[in-house]
Amino acid sequence: MKTVNGRTTKYEIDDMFLKRHSPRAMSGEKVSTEELMTLFEAARWAPSAYNIQPWRFVYAMRETPEFENIFSCLVDFNKSWCVNAGALIVTLSAKNSVSPKGETKPNVTHSFDTGAAWENFALQALKIGLVAHGMSGFDFKKAAELLGVPEDYNVEMMIAVGRPGKVENLPEGLRAMETPNDRRPLEETIFKGKFGNK
Repeated sequence: MKTVNGRTTKYEIDDMFLKRHSPRAMSGEKVSTEELMTLFEAARWAPSAYNIQPWRFVYAMRETPEFENIFSCLVDFNKSWCVNAGALIVTLSAKNSVSPKGETKPNVTHSFDTGAAWENFALQALKIGLVAHGMSGFDFKKAAELLGVPEDYNVEMMIAVGRPGKVENLPEGLRAMETPNDRRPLEETIFKGKFGNK
């Protein structure tokens, strides 16, 4: 058992899992293209069923028309702090896969596999000192339309990336939420042999 970042584990795991959380406080400084590409490179190496790699990312850098386009899809709550993000990313997944024979069939794990890519992205952000905050608080339909997302792709989530900022610069109602949160006990998550078994 150990405690890191105010979080306590029952079993020994790497500190990075306890250090990673989803801050909203960002400085408003730009993120370099190279830094952002480093995060996408980490995402690229995530595992996926049959190595289909269904994830896709549409990104925009701060102070560009593309950033404003993606920003406009956010709900007001997220606009209040994403205004200081260095980049915004909309994460997509390909709903179908194409066999070597050219046959198209549904990929039932497209969302799950894209989640693995997001985790790689988030952990790499932690490693290089950036904030990466995933969110669902935006207009999915508007994002799909504005970004020209084909119908065979699913809009999964949005990510705000930036440099760490000061908690006191957040809107007052968000400051108390800036600490790392806990997780439910492992015993409530895992079951031996059958759902519900202890």
